[in-house]
Amino acid sequence: MKVKVLSRNPDDYVRETKQDLQRVPRNYDPALHPFEVPREYTRALNATKLDRVFAKPFVASLDGHRDGVNCMAKHPNSLSTVLSGACDGEVRIWNLMKRECTRTLQAHEGFVRGMCTRFCGTSFFTVGDDKTVKHWKMEAPAYGEAEEPLNTILGKTVYTGIDHHWKDPVFATCGHQVDIWDEQRTSPLCSLTWGVDSISSVKFNPIEMYLLGSCASDRNIVLYDMRQSTALKKVILDMRTNTLCWNPMEAFIFTAANEDFNLYTFDMRFLDKPVVVHMDHVSAVLDVDYSPTGKEFVSASFDKSIRIFPVDKGHSREVYHTKRMQHVITVKWTSDNKYILCGSDEMNIRLWKANASEKLGVLLPREKAAMNYNEKLKEKFQHHPQIKRISRHRHLPKMIYSQAREQRIMREARRRKEMNRRKHSKPGSVPLVSEKKKHIVAVVK
Repeated sequence: MKVKVLSRNPDDYVRETKQDLQRVPRNYDPALHPFEVPREYTRALNATKLDRVFAKPFVASLDGHRDGVNCMAKHPNSLSTVLSGACDGEVRIWNLMKRECTRTLQAHEGFVRGMCTRFCGTSFFTVGDDKTVKHWKMEAPAYGEAEEPLNTILGKTVYTGIDHHWKDPVFATCGHQVDIWDEQRTSPLCSLTWGVDSISSVKFNPIEMYLLGSCASDRNIVLYDMRQSTALKKVILDMRTNTLCWNPMEAFIFTAANEDFNLYTFDMRFLDKPVVVHMDHVSAVLDVDYSPTGKEFVSASFDKSIRIFPVDKGHSREVYHTKRMQHVITVKWTSDNKYILCGSDEMNIRLWKANASEKLGVLLPREKAAMNYNEKLKEKFQHHPQIKRISRHRHLPKMIYSQAREQRIMREARRRKEMNRRKHSKPGSVPLVSEKKKHIVAVVK
């Protein structure tokens, strides 16, 4: 005769120590949990509300400059080191962990127009209004030694920007033309030019390292190939582009910051229209920098705010501003994808969290699990009206709010006028032009 015996493994329900949580047996049969979705919706709503409650993005302010901060550079090997150049020719090296300046040097007469670090992190380059390119050591001079550059190159015209190759001892400067320099030589290896206007910024592609992109003040974005020493192609926009930044994960993609308040993400193979037009700023966009993941970028604007855009979205997911912050001239996203640095007119560098409601410090395993669960819930219910409204809501300064409203009215009026014109014209005489193609004048190859 068979006797059925209940057998239970004590490991399933007995605690090992008094400090452990009580083990609760659970049956995951969905038929026994009929209200799972409403419960999850409530949790998602609470998580979204708490997200906004804990959104405190401002971390620290680094003050010490005596003039507006004009450019910044990240250290390639040290997360806690950042370099900044001011409008009075002063360069400062900062320690972000201690939040203090570790070294100050008077690099140029007049503005520091651009700066970049060498790929190994042992030295850095600066260019200024005094027509010089200077190569400096990253370490401070020993006691009693003078603060002298390793090398100084005197050019014929003012240099407006500089960028270093990601692997070779080669750097590029821009001004009247784009010059490619070897670190050991005092004359450029080659000079690249297309058009006659001054060039405001030059950037090496981090993946295809022989490619360069530059922005000229005659509204052009020009792409160069260093191997052939020639210009590849250029795109002419409606208004001037201030700077561009290459996507660190996708070799062909770059984002340009424009004077017409927009940012344009281009695929360099198809320059006839941008992949995405990012519209939210209410004044000229002065700088842009990608996150190391390549999924988002941060932009600095003349409207005294910085915005974080997803690469594939037309509107920003986050806007940061303070009462004291004036026109933001330069912005950098740190290499650990956690923080954003911005330098502005009123002599301060500000450190922000890339994710406004993120908890700083060490997370317990349970905290981490709860955070991941909440993220998934928010993602699942992101399109529900109430959750969408709460997660999108931001307080803006009165000036930005009123200007955005004004621009919205103007855009609507233009759209209405075009619609009326099309309605009362011969069919096909007023063509439909998409928002992407509106701002492109021509592509020259």
